[in-house]
Amino acid sequence: MSTGAGGAETRASTGVLASLRSLVANVLALTHTRLQLLASDLEEQRLRALEMIVLGAIAFFCGTLGVVLVSAWIVVAFWDNYRLVTLGVLAAAYFVVCVVVLMRLKAKMLSRPQLFAASLAELQRDEELLRS
Repeated sequence: MSTGAGGAETRASTGVLASLRSLVANVLALTHTRLQLLASDLEEQRLRALEMIVLGAIAFFCGTLGVVLVSAWIVVAFWDNYRLVTLGVLAAAYFVVCVVVLMRLKAKMLSRPQLFAASLAELQRDEELLRS
């Protein structure tokens, strides 16, 4: 048996094929890691949204009940002389609070964290590493 040019070509093509397989395996592993990170980001955002909804509902219920009871107490306390003025002042105060809260809510909605921030940062880093 002689190891001529045919054997060298076979080894070279096997080496290239092995390198290609290794490259594909590395790309798949990288993609898998990034997809796991993306799934983690999605789960984190889902849990954050659910927590905010539950806390908001509890705060809304307790706040509304408290406002109604305090309002009733104030109106009853001034029932004899100033019942209409008291109701007007309370209504105006509630509208002012409503406007302030809506403005704060709008600011909060505009400043929410960027969705998939960690995933995007990792992809940016990967792109920079591949280009260098």
